[in-house]
Amino acid sequence: MVGVVKEHKYFVYIVCSGSGTLYIGMTNNVERRVFEHKRGEIKGFSHEHCCTRLVYYESFDDVHKAIGREKQLKGWRREKKIALIEVLNPRWVDLAEKWGAPMLFAGNPSLNNLSS
Repeated sequence: MVGVVKEHKYFVYIVCSGSGTLYIGMTNNVERRVFEHKRGEIKGFSHEHCCTRLVYYESFDDVHKAIGREKQLKGWRREKKIALIEVLNPRWVDLAEKWGAPMLFAGNPSLNNLSS
């Protein structure tokens, strides 16, 4: 096929622990990577500190911009990272909490069972 261009997405993300330890990473599949963090498959700092809650992410079309942004955020003081998170996620909810959960639609037997 001539002229087919595959679109790529890259993500810079921040996961945190229950005690507030932050981990910044970059990936081309944020959903997969977050589940890897949640299952403890990412060895090293994030695993040692139980950083499993996704509190922030950004997407990029260019891998070099994503890498640059990751480096930039890692160089920031903690206070600035917290301010960035709190602009979009002031309660620090896990943005991936419902990822992968079944969708409920009208007429779906799962939805009908909720009203019983």
